[in-house]
Amino acid sequence: MRRRGVDFRRPVRRRLSNVVWWTMLGIVVLVFIVIFSKEAQIESTPTISRRPYRHDKIMEGLNITDEMLSPNSVTRQLSDQISLAKAFVVIAKESNNLQFAWELSAQIRNSQALLSNAATRRTPLTVGESETAVRDMALLLYQAQQLHYDSATMIMRLKAKIQALEEQMSSVSEKSSKYGQIAAEEVPKSLYCLGVRLTTEWFGNPNLQRKLQERKQMEAKLKDNSMYHFCVFSDNIIASSVVVNSTALNSKNPDKVVFHLVTDEINYAAMKAWFTMNSFQGVTVEVQKFEDFKWLNASYVPVLKQLQDSETQSYYFSGHNDDGRTPIKFRNPKYLSMLNHLRFYIPEVFPELKKVVFLDDDVVVQRDLSGLFSIELNGNVNGAVETCMETFHRYHKYLNYSHPLIRAHFDPDACGWAFGMNVFDLVEWRKRNVTGIYHYWQERNVDRTLWKLGTLPPGLLTFYGLTVALDPSWHVLGLGYTNVDPQLIEKGAVLHFNGNSKPWLKIGMEKYKPFWEKYVDYSHPLLQQCNFH
Repeated sequence: MRRRGVDFRRPVRRRLSNVVWWTMLGIVVLVFIVIFSKEAQIESTPTISRRPYRHDKIMEGLNITDEMLSPNSVTRQLSDQISLAKAFVVIAKESNNLQFAWELSAQIRNSQALLSNAATRRTPLTVGESETAVRDMALLLYQAQQLHYDSATMIMRLKAKIQALEEQMSSVSEKSSKYGQIAAEEVPKSLYCLGVRLTTEWFGNPNLQRKLQERKQMEAKLKDNSMYHFCVFSDNIIASSVVVNSTALNSKNPDKVVFHLVTDEINYAAMKAWFTMNSFQGVTVEVQKFEDFKWLNASYVPVLKQLQDSETQSYYFSGHNDDGRTPIKFRNPKYLSMLNHLRFYIPEVFPELKKVVFLDDDVVVQRDLSGLFSIELNGNVNGAVETCMETFHRYHKYLNYSHPLIRAHFDPDACGWAFGMNVFDLVEWRKRNVTGIYHYWQERNVDRTLWKLGTLPPGLLTFYGLTVALDPSWHVLGLGYTNVDPQLIEKGAVLHFNGNSKPWLKIGMEKYKPFWEKYVDYSHPLLQQCNFH
């Protein structure tokens, strides 16, 4: 019985161990299957999906664009309230309601702090945490509406503010124009001193007058049409000197250059003294005063006739007859000065000459100008540089085209041109009676309805159809009021300081003064005595 018992139990043990073995083997297989499937899932999943689920939710909350576009967004509601509140703060301050403006500003800061905290923690605002801020701001905005800080009131207040600012700007602009004009018309103390000292020198120094008599032998040059004749009409000694000196120093044949200077009685002695005691590279200089011209009288010259008119005198000298409606620049008496209008009488001033180059006294010459005298004008009278480019104007900018006379005779888009450097054919001038044309238009503008300002408008009318355009490099304008292209300045034959900022004034444009000052001899004893610097 014992052997059978033992034999009987052995197979039972063998079966038990087999079950355990197969069980363990199955578990291992299952583990491998699970691991393999996980790896396959990881490989097929994009990299961005490896982020934890909680982080994905946070990033979704950072989409500010969706927040602002959502009609249910608390962030958008707070932002809208802040924008409106800022507008009400401005209006409250304008209404002198500083307490309410302070309350609005404080609530704006609170709402901005909420938005800032939400952005810092990277989660959108919830209704619960923003409820108090939204309610408090809504109450203040309602209060603003009760104070009539609504859109209509805001628009009215802003319009009133704009109108007040425009009036203020107009007043400041008018004052600036007035003071600028006064500064431009100022005679510097140094220039006044120079005139006085030169006049004293002329009458107190017989040698000067004797020296002038010795130069009488050069009078033949004054009428010689083979010479290069230039004319300048000015009462400014130092400015005229710069024109002559710069022309002389840049001339290839200065001994062929003749300058005809015309001034007034007050500055006549000083001008004669200055141009007698100084030499300019052999250039011939003649000085005259317009008071000596017998033909210059009120019966012949419309400007002199207008000066005798009481209404004209009131317009230019009192400034009270139109309640200040006309800008001060239009009322400058210099526009009635004969020195300013002599340019229309050049054939009468120089009856023996055939061709003349006219120069203003606020120019500087940088190149030899003899080439101007060989320019063919083709039967025209005036050679000038046109100014209908970007910063300058055509005829309609200078003339009153509501007047039938102007409309009937002149093209509003005709190209304007500049005085300051002009070539005049005096033979054609006399043949076409150009001075008579000038008289015609000047007499019809007694009431100033055709044009308001200066000598250029009547010049445009007088020389209409009689002007030839010159190369722009002959005459570069704008150095007295605007910025000019440096390349144009470098190539320019004549630089014109047109505008109020003349180079001899304190208000002159500093960057352009050196072009003018290099032709002033500051070591001259008289200039040093009068503090020219």
